[in-house]
Amino acid sequence: MKKIITGAMLTAALTVGMLSSTVQHVQAATVASAAFLQFSDIKSSHWAYSAVQKAISKGYIDGYTNGTFKPDVSVTRAEFAKMVVAAMELDVQDASGKWYVPYVNSATKAGLYASADFSNNDAGWNKVMTRDEMARMAARAIGETTKEDDKWMYLATKAGLIQGVGKGQLAPKGLTTRAQAVVLIERILSKNTGANLDVDKYAVGNAEIAWHGTNIFTVMPEMWVTPESDVKRAGKSSIEEMWDESKMTLTSKDGLWQGKLDALVAIDLADPNDPNRSLLPNISTLKWSNNRPSITDLMVKDQKNSYILYFKGGQVYNKASNKYLDRKRLTFRVDGFESPDLDAFYYKRTLNGSAMVYQNNLEDLPAMIIPKSGTVQKGNDLVVRLETPSSGSLASDSVILRLRGIQ
Repeated sequence: MKKIITGAMLTAALTVGMLSSTVQHVQAATVASAAFLQFSDIKSSHWAYSAVQKAISKGYIDGYTNGTFKPDVSVTRAEFAKMVVAAMELDVQDASGKWYVPYVNSATKAGLYASADFSNNDAGWNKVMTRDEMARMAARAIGETTKEDDKWMYLATKAGLIQGVGKGQLAPKGLTTRAQAVVLIERILSKNTGANLDVDKYAVGNAEIAWHGTNIFTVMPEMWVTPESDVKRAGKSSIEEMWDESKMTLTSKDGLWQGKLDALVAIDLADPNDPNRSLLPNISTLKWSNNRPSITDLMVKDQKNSYILYFKGGQVYNKASNKYLDRKRLTFRVDGFESPDLDAFYYKRTLNGSAMVYQNNLEDLPAMIIPKSGTVQKGNDLVVRLETPSSGSLASDSVILRLRGIQ
C-alpha cells in the first residue's frame, strides 16, 4: 500500500527529528503543526528561514511542540533519505523492519542510494550524514551520474545545490544539520523544475581540485577549449575529463627521480577575493619575465586581466643529483598561449603571451601568468606537462592535458 505523505502527518515515526526508534522519539519530542508555529530559534533573519518555511508547508519536516526547529541538530542518513523521498513525492511502500526501511527502498529504487555507498543496516543508516554524502544523494536526485566517488561534490556545487562554508570551503566531512538539509532539498526541487540556481564559484573550484587536481575548467573555462567532437572521440563526457589525473606524477626513465603535481591551481588576478591568492606571496611583489634577464620591473599587479597558474607540488625524491637538478619545485611547461608579436613582448613590455612569474629570482616560484586575451596558438595544441629536470637522453615528460583548442 502506498503511503501518502502530507504536512498533516504529525506522528513521531515520520518526523525528521526521530531517533533510532519510534518509541524513543516520542519520548524525546513530539512534533507540532508548523502551519501555526513561529520558531523561537529560527527568526526571519536566519540564513535558512525561507527554505524552512517552504519545507514545513510541504510537510517533509516539522518543528517541535516547544516552539523550536533545532536548525543546528545533526541529521542521520536515514532522516535525510526520508526527507528527500518525501519532498520529491516518491512512491513509498509499506515494509517490515525499521521505520526507515520504506524510505530506503524508495531511495534505492530511484537511484538515490546504492549499496556501495555504505552498509544498508541499522548502524549505517543511523550515522550522521556528512556533506560529502549529502552532495552525492543530492546530485543523484537531479539526475547526475559518475563512477568517481570524489566527483559528487563537484557535480553538486556546479549545479548550485551546495554552497561553500566560508569562502568556498567544502567541509566534506562536516556533519549535515536540519537547516542545511532543508535548504539543499529546496534547491533539488527547484533544479528539477528547470530553475537556474546561484552557484558558489569558489566552492566549485575547490571541488574541482578535490576531484581531479585542478580548477582550470572552473576558473578559466574560456581558455581551455576544444571541439566537442574531440571530447567524444576520447570517450569523455565533458572537457573536464580530458585532464588525466594519472599523469600528475612523473618518474624518470631510470627511476632515480620523481616529481608530483598535487594541484594545478588557476588564480584570477581580476578577482581580489580569489581564495587561492593565499598560495602566492604578496602580489604587489611579483614580477613576470619577458625572457630578458636585464628587465626586472615587469609587475604582475599591473596585469589584472590575467590568470596565474600555480603548480602546487614538487620533487618526491632525487637519488641521482648528479643527473637531475635537485630542487623542490617542479619543472613544467604550458603550450598554446603564445605571443602574436614577439617584438611587443620582448621590447615593448607587453604581456601578450604566457610568461614565468617570480619574486626575487626567475625560478623561485612554480607559477606562470597568462593574459585573458591577446595570445595565439600558432598551430600548437593547448598542453600542460611535467618535465624531468634534466636534458638529453635523460629528459622525459608527462602530458596531463592536451587539447586541440579552437585555432
